[in-house]
Amino acid sequence: MSNTDEQPFRIYTAASIGSAIRQYRKEAGLTQKELADRVGIEQSYLSRLEQGQETEQLRRIVAILKQLGVRATLNRADW
Repeated sequence: MSNTDEQPFRIYTAASIGSAIRQYRKEAGLTQKELADRVGIEQSYLSRLEQGQETEQLRRIVAILKQLGVRATLNRADW
């Protein structure tokens, strides 16, 4: 999934979150290892996120959003 036209990522699933993370990481010119080190997580965990593997936290967040009838979107920050 390419997001080069600067449309927001629509977040429906863990896979869509992973796609957004991967796209923004690549646009920032970072490897998985570099990003993982910057945020203090294991590279293997970041890899699983980018592959769309659900974590308990992601599963809960998506379920909450669905129950509330809302959709999250990710846009590039302006700060």
